[in-house]
Amino acid sequence: MELLQLPDIDSSMLGLVGGKAAGLGEMIKAGERVPDGFCLTVESYRSGRLPERALVEAYERLGGGRVAVRSSATAEDLPDASFAGQQDTYLNVEGTAKLVGAIRRCWDSLFTERAVAYRAAAGIDEAAMAVVVQRMIDPVAAGVLFTANPITGCRTEMVIDAAPGLGTAVVDGTVVPDHYVLDRRTPAVPNPGGCLSAEQLGELRAAGARLQERFGSPQDVEWAIDGEGTLWLLQSRPITTLFPQPPDTGDTRLYLEFGHIQGMLRPCTPMGVSLLKTGGSMWFQAAGAKIDRRDPLPRLVSIGGRLYFDVTDFLRSRTMRERIGTSLEVYGPRVRDAVRRMLDDPRFAPRPGLPFHLGSALKGSLRMMPPGLAGVVSSLSNPALARARAYRGVAEIKRMIVPPGESATAADRLRWVAEDSHKAVMSIDMRGILWPLAAGMIAGTVPAALLKGIATAEELDKVLGGMPYNVTTQMDLKLWDLAVTAREHRDLFLGTSPEELAVRYFAGELPDIGLAGFLATYGMRAAAEIDVGVPRWDEDPAPLFAMIANYLRVADPAQAPDVRFKAAAAKAERMIETLARRARRRRPIRGRLAVFFMRRSRQLTGLREIAKFAWLPAIQACRRQLLLAGADLAGRGRLERADDIMFLTLDEARAAAHDQAGQGELAAMRRAEHERELRRRVVPGALLSDGTDVEMLAPAEPAQDGVLTGMSGAAGRATGRARVIRDPAGARIEPGEILVAPTTDPGWTPLFLTAAGLVTETGSPVAHGPTVAREYGIPAVICVRDATNEIKTGQLITIDGASGTVRVEPE
Repeated sequence: MELLQLPDIDSSMLGLVGGKAAGLGEMIKAGERVPDGFCLTVESYRSGRLPERALVEAYERLGGGRVAVRSSATAEDLPDASFAGQQDTYLNVEGTAKLVGAIRRCWDSLFTERAVAYRAAAGIDEAAMAVVVQRMIDPVAAGVLFTANPITGCRTEMVIDAAPGLGTAVVDGTVVPDHYVLDRRTPAVPNPGGCLSAEQLGELRAAGARLQERFGSPQDVEWAIDGEGTLWLLQSRPITTLFPQPPDTGDTRLYLEFGHIQGMLRPCTPMGVSLLKTGGSMWFQAAGAKIDRRDPLPRLVSIGGRLYFDVTDFLRSRTMRERIGTSLEVYGPRVRDAVRRMLDDPRFAPRPGLPFHLGSALKGSLRMMPPGLAGVVSSLSNPALARARAYRGVAEIKRMIVPPGESATAADRLRWVAEDSHKAVMSIDMRGILWPLAAGMIAGTVPAALLKGIATAEELDKVLGGMPYNVTTQMDLKLWDLAVTAREHRDLFLGTSPEELAVRYFAGELPDIGLAGFLATYGMRAAAEIDVGVPRWDEDPAPLFAMIANYLRVADPAQAPDVRFKAAAAKAERMIETLARRARRRRPIRGRLAVFFMRRSRQLTGLREIAKFAWLPAIQACRRQLLLAGADLAGRGRLERADDIMFLTLDEARAAAHDQAGQGELAAMRRAEHERELRRRVVPGALLSDGTDVEMLAPAEPAQDGVLTGMSGAAGRATGRARVIRDPAGARIEPGEILVAPTTDPGWTPLFLTAAGLVTETGSPVAHGPTVAREYGIPAVICVRDATNEIKTGQLITIDGASGTVRVEPE
């Protein structure tokens, strides 16, 4: 079928007629007013010839005259890719010859540079082009309608942009349109002197509501009103930029994004979320809390695969709401200010009561306080003994993780993951790890209070430089040692892709640089490592080979990571002496206390990473068991492939193991959603249940020419060329460049060893990235909105970690 009338088309024909035509056909079937027309299908495009006789007959049936010729690619107007403006549209085309020419130009637009780049960014390999031909409408007003607010994400608002005449001026951005934001519950009020009446606004709003219900998602609608006042709908496609809406609870809720504190903005797999909740609930049970088996941690909510914490009840609590500001400091200024604005929102008016069960809280406190207090005091008294106790705890946890044997069934393996895998790590004190860790955190923060007015933040940051006993920095320096060993094979490691090196490593074809020993200790790690769905380095060491290549490019001995780390440690010791003399002169008692805690900080604060490090063997063991169970289920036809199991929850996987059907289709659907979300670059830090990105409600900050403002992550200044990296896998950074990233977690930190500084779009002062940056003695600026878009690789930038600013230098 090379030509179809629009009324004969429906959504099942997407591969034949493309997204635009499929949408128009569905609108006609729904009874909407759509200009009459037809579609030249992809069969004609693929054959390279036009069915000219059928084309002329279809054109004459429209009455000849002026028509609109519009591209309708098979990869267009999709739920996750709108292709807005990527292919061509031709208006007021008249006559057969001009119609044929316009169709051919639409075909050609499939391979313009912008369209090819858009498909590549959207992860779409190939597409074909159909063409829609419709009778032209002569509008007195036209424009676009969004059935959800595309800026804030609010699903209870519609946005209309309108202008006199053709709507292309609105779409192209060549006019300043009449702008309307319509709340669905209140009457529409026209703009004074605008081109739409209240009745027309109401008609557009009603049409938008119908289309959203018809297509099942918020829509981007093009429309026109003719000289007789008739509304015509020209296109309806999904709004692809909206962040997924939180689950409907029947109440207005506020959610804070949790993952960025761990340096993780990529979506977590469904199995990853399920295991986090299951494992985390075991600790709360050990602390005396009551857990609902159906949803062990109900305040931890997955939205778009990201982990959000529901703070609604804390915000509404008369007792807790005024204290919430302090706890939000770790989220950075934008999220903190957004939540504070919500305190004045009547939907979060204060109510009596606490957001938790007082009895459970008291029970947990009574269980934890005596051993906790004793553990912290003993750790401060004897830090060497405390560290030894923490390391023994890590070894004990690893020893106690005993997965099922080779003969275990899928059901056995899944039962072990759900019920036994985290028993060792989720004891109330994590086998003696928590108290030395807590003592280190206290020792690291107390000096700031004791030395207020005596020491600057930048000076206190220097005290944390070159911090020993951090498992992540130890890992990075071990990786540097591998690079030193690899120098005699420099050409091999620099001239071969990381992926090829990984293949050759597993084949036993690489020289021995000590990687096997490194993986025996650190192979459980990876970027986004708290997600069990993410491959570990021992499965895919390609990122490690990329890091080794980066290290091999270090030519200046003074820039060697181990030298820089030792230099940062020496600066820290000198700064402690400087502050000790100054503090004892001005405040002798406080000064002595501050020096004590600074010294203890050097002995204990590095343990801040050890709790997660102790957790990772359990996650790694679970991943191995899940993949074995997935292979079993794939062999029985329950899943398509073994790692599909990562797109089910634990309960769903256990149901599949007991031969419940339908889990394979569910996993495939979730995998597709996950891959779409992997391409999302901006994740709201604070989100309302109606989909509103709360940060977008704030008034725009005054622009500063060439200066981006964020938050201090690690003090110091650095000037260098920017290197924008969105994924650490295979990333290359030259010595002295400044790393610009969406966020960072321990999987990114090997890049820090050769970087001159760090800029991230999100983060927290206590997150992994800024903490490790401080320990390496490099400046860091965090929470710089859209940094990876505003800054380009190769630009000369200056970062000031103390003031939290990034300046793009003129050249």
